[in-house]
Amino acid sequence: MAPLYKKSMAERAEDTFLYVFLSIVAFTAIYPFIHLLVLSLNESVDAQRGGLYFYPRVFTWANYEYVFTNAALLNAAFNSVARTVIQTVVSVFCTGMLAYVLSRRDFVFRKSFTFLIVVTMYVSGGLIPMYLLIKSLGLMNTFAVYIVPGIMSAFNLMVMRTFFEQLPDGLVESAYMDGANDFSIFWRIIFPVSLPVVACIALFVSVGEWNTWFDNFLYNSRNERLNVLQYELQKMVNAVQQSNDPLEEGLERTITPYTVKATLTIIVTVPILLVYPFLQKYFVQGLTLGAMKD
Repeated sequence: MAPLYKKSMAERAEDTFLYVFLSIVAFTAIYPFIHLLVLSLNESVDAQRGGLYFYPRVFTWANYEYVFTNAALLNAAFNSVARTVIQTVVSVFCTGMLAYVLSRRDFVFRKSFTFLIVVTMYVSGGLIPMYLLIKSLGLMNTFAVYIVPGIMSAFNLMVMRTFFEQLPDGLVESAYMDGANDFSIFWRIIFPVSLPVVACIALFVSVGEWNTWFDNFLYNSRNERLNVLQYELQKMVNAVQQSNDPLEEGLERTITPYTVKATLTIIVTVPILLVYPFLQKYFVQGLTLGAMKD
């Protein structure tokens, strides 16, 4: 048997330096989240002393109990999940269909429509015209205001269109020869082999929808039943920032704004951290996964 390849001292030193450097970078990125988690699990008054780094000094669930006993929080969480799921599915599907049309070289108005869409990335009507448009469409104080205005994104459209243009033409041509129509080609052929870009766009949309709260403030602030989680948490943060006094006092615990803000940050971050690993695997796949060769 041929002797195994042995790395030289220079290569070993280079690998060691690389591992150490990447470990420092990873620790720098992860530690702020660890620190917030420690604060959220520590007794509030004790946390104000400082000196908390990797584990709680006085462990307690009191901060989470205070947040989740808020009567409006559960309904707001349901609204956030509903808008995120619905908007992600609708936006990805509609954006994908339009991107497929614009990617077809035989579409006569391909360049004209693309130009009009790209212009919207640089020119905006502004907040007041948008508010008047939403009001004239009758979307004020309705759940639909979370879905309809954000169905299409010019940036996401351009990303998907560029991806579709790189797919082999033989995929579509062979399907046409078998008698398939455009919708069948998109849904049964183009969409399945485009999972990497679909997962990427789905992640962009879901993170944006989960984190947004300003549209709730503008259009649905009068209907508390339609409040989303981020808006409720934003109100709680504003409330705790206005005073440094304890929020809740009892025989065994005191809740302070210092740990409440850390707890709220953990609450809104964890769902995204749980979703991302399931989408990450698609980012490393090839552009024409499972497709026939041209």
